[in-house]
Amino acid sequence: MAIEKKLIAKAFSDAAEQYDDFAFLQKEVADRTFERLGYMRIKPKAILDVGCGTGYCSRYLRDSFKRAKVTGVDIAPGMIAKASQQQSLFRKIDYQVADVDSLPFKDNQFDLVFSSLTIQWLPDLKKTFTELHRVLKPGGLLIFSTLGPDTLTELKQSWQQVDSDIHVNSFLDMHIVGDEVFNASFENTVMDRDIITLTYQTMKGLMTDLKAIGAHNINDKRSRGLMGKGKFQKLSDAYEKFRWESGELPATYEVIYGHAWKRDGKPQKDYHTYEVSLQPGKTDNS
Repeated sequence: MAIEKKLIAKAFSDAAEQYDDFAFLQKEVADRTFERLGYMRIKPKAILDVGCGTGYCSRYLRDSFKRAKVTGVDIAPGMIAKASQQQSLFRKIDYQVADVDSLPFKDNQFDLVFSSLTIQWLPDLKKTFTELHRVLKPGGLLIFSTLGPDTLTELKQSWQQVDSDIHVNSFLDMHIVGDEVFNASFENTVMDRDIITLTYQTMKGLMTDLKAIGAHNINDKRSRGLMGKGKFQKLSDAYEKFRWESGELPATYEVIYGHAWKRDGKPQKDYHTYEVSLQPGKTDNS
C-alpha cells in the first residue's frame, strides 16, 4: 500500500473537529490496548503517544502514570490543534506536529512508546520501528495496535462486484508486522489479534463514519472520480448479501496488537509470536 503522507495529514486534519463523535472503533481499540498495557510492570517517567489524534490516549496515559511526562505527536496539524484545545490546567501534555518516521527527539528519551491505530498508515514499517527504537531508552517498552488485511472485508468484496479499482485501504498481515518489529532490533516481540465488528442499518452509515474520521480511501492508486448514484447503488446492492438475519450490516475490523522491548539494540536469533482469534464482538452503530 502506498499512501502519501501529505494526504494522511490533510485527511485527518479535515476530520479533527468531528473525529471524537465518530471514533467508536478507535476508542474501543485504544481501550483494549490499554488493557494489555495494564499487564506490564512499568513505571515510566517519559511517555510518547505516537499518532495521538485528538488526545484520547495521551490523556489516559497522563492519568494512569501520575509521575510521567507525556508527549503526543501527530502528522496532522488539525489533530494537534484539537488535542491542545482539550488540555487541562495542570500536567499539560506536550503536543507536537511531527512525522513518526523522523521524530524531533534525542536518542533514548522515552521509557514507553504507545501507539494506537497509527502504524497502518505508514509506508515503511522497518523505518518506522527503527525510529521508535531510537527514541526509546534501553529497557523501554513499545506497545501498539494496528489494522490487519481482513479489515473491511465486506466492503472490499462488495467493491469487487462493481469495478476493478482500488477503493479500500489494504493493511499488512500480523506476521509481517511482527517481522518488521524484530528487524528493527526489538526483543521479546509478542503479537496477537482479534476481530471487532461494527454494525450499521445502511451501508451509507459506514461510508459516513469512514469519511468523518479521515479513514476513507487515500491509497495513491485509488479511483479519483466521484461516485455516481448508479455506482453507489450497485455497491449498496452488493453489500446486502452480508446483512445479518437480525437486520444489521456488519463491518469487520481485524485488529493487531503488539509489544516489544528495547534492550541492548542487538536482535535475538529468533522470536515468537502467538495468535489469538477472539469471538467477534459487536458494537452497535446504526
